[in-house]
Amino acid sequence: MLKPKALLLTQGMHGMISQVEGLANALGLNFKHETIKLGKFWDFIPPKFTPISEIILQNKFICDSQVVISCGRKSVVPSILLKKRFKKNIFNIHIQDPKVDLNNFDYVICPEHDNLSGGNVIRTKGAIHYLTNDEIEKNINYLELNSGDRRIVTFILGGPNKYYDFSEKQMTSMFAKIKNLFISSKYKLIVIPSYRTPEKILKLAFHYFNEDHLVVKERDKKAYLSSLGLADIIIVTCDSTSMISEAGITGKPVYVAHMKHKRSIHRFEEFYKLFKDLGITRDLENKIESWNYKGLNEVERVALLVKEKMKKNGII
Repeated sequence: MLKPKALLLTQGMHGMISQVEGLANALGLNFKHETIKLGKFWDFIPPKFTPISEIILQNKFICDSQVVISCGRKSVVPSILLKKRFKKNIFNIHIQDPKVDLNNFDYVICPEHDNLSGGNVIRTKGAIHYLTNDEIEKNINYLELNSGDRRIVTFILGGPNKYYDFSEKQMTSMFAKIKNLFISSKYKLIVIPSYRTPEKILKLAFHYFNEDHLVVKERDKKAYLSSLGLADIIIVTCDSTSMISEAGITGKPVYVAHMKHKRSIHRFEEFYKLFKDLGITRDLENKIESWNYKGLNEVERVALLVKEKMKKNGII
């Protein structure tokens, strides 16, 4: 039996791709990606004030799919446009708060800290994503690491956003804390960049940690998976709820490396508290601890709920 087709709409950022692809995989869909680019004027207009029309798009695309999974502000209107055009022949799911009438979608999936509710809303603990423990195990030996009998700590770097600026001063302080805490305790360090990590910060990490440690210079999914599999402890910078959520699938201790924020982080704080209460994370402070928890895999739970409605609608 052929898998139903899905069109995945995002702005092309890792966190968004991880979420839409993770759900598509969990639903057993045959998918393709479309990166949404809006006209310059429409880039600055909130979705609720944007016309439901192709005129806003820089890149036109063809939809030959039964399912549309979108994530991020720019993909809101294209998803609604396809739903209006194909009606019941399209099942559309939006991930994150779309900031428009929720009835434009068959399902809206968002983290609990978004505080969104409705009959077609599925709330998740953290962000859903595309990582699986099988995939991590399959790629564990991708990184060639001579650690001897040392324990391994993986440090995952995010990047600047509207809440955090990743200044060299802040990052140097963070690197010093990790060096004093873990390297002095004979840990082997793996540093993994994300697509948002500035080159200057990656270079700073390389010069700070290059002696007898591994700083991965390229954005490489297999290296990321391998580092999660090899790690005894994982550290993630505080800017990315997506990468913290991804680390939470492992069942391994996850430290959140906090830095000074530029504006209110109320929603982030709700997320941090939730993951602490679940026993997944602790703040990176001045001592090394070890703990266990059941790895969090919300996408499988979400997929079961979505499949029920897809069957009722005749999509699968």
